[in-house]
Amino acid sequence: MILKGFKEKSIKKYLNKILSERKIYVDDSKVESLGVILNIDEVEDFELFRNLATFLRVRPNKFKIIAYSPTKSEKPNFWEVCFNSRDIGWYGSIKNIELQSFLDRPFDALISYYTSDEVELRLLTGLSKAQFKIGILQKDERLNDLIIKTNKEEFKVFKKEIFKYLTILNKLNNE
Repeated sequence: MILKGFKEKSIKKYLNKILSERKIYVDDSKVESLGVILNIDEVEDFELFRNLATFLRVRPNKFKIIAYSPTKSEKPNFWEVCFNSRDIGWYGSIKNIELQSFLDRPFDALISYYTSDEVELRLLTGLSKAQFKIGILQKDERLNDLIIKTNKEEFKVFKKEIFKYLTILNKLNNE
């Protein structure tokens, strides 16, 4: 139990270092690839995110979701990659190859759809190589470039707001 606390503290220290060195650069490049990080305990319907990707005109092969499960028990799911705290080591080292490939992929946009204050979720958002990060209201505002203040249950509002702001920022294809 004590080691778990030390491990979490080492991850938080690494996350603070990443966020303090983060350079924010928003350009008008179009959103053609989309990644989603979510907490499996907070989201019931996986298809909402597929529909969002289709709505934003992101092709299925350029869309990827990873889900975090805070409990060690496996749930039957349709997530592409599901991980838990065992996949993250001391000082934020990633032990899961699929998870590392997700983080290394330079998505045009990343959606962090979680409200829980899990250090693992925050670390993944911070480590992602995505150009533009979007999230719902979280404790650490340094994680995302665009924060949409909605409840996680109000997905329709979230979808409408994403479309509105990505249109304003000229990040959507008009084709």
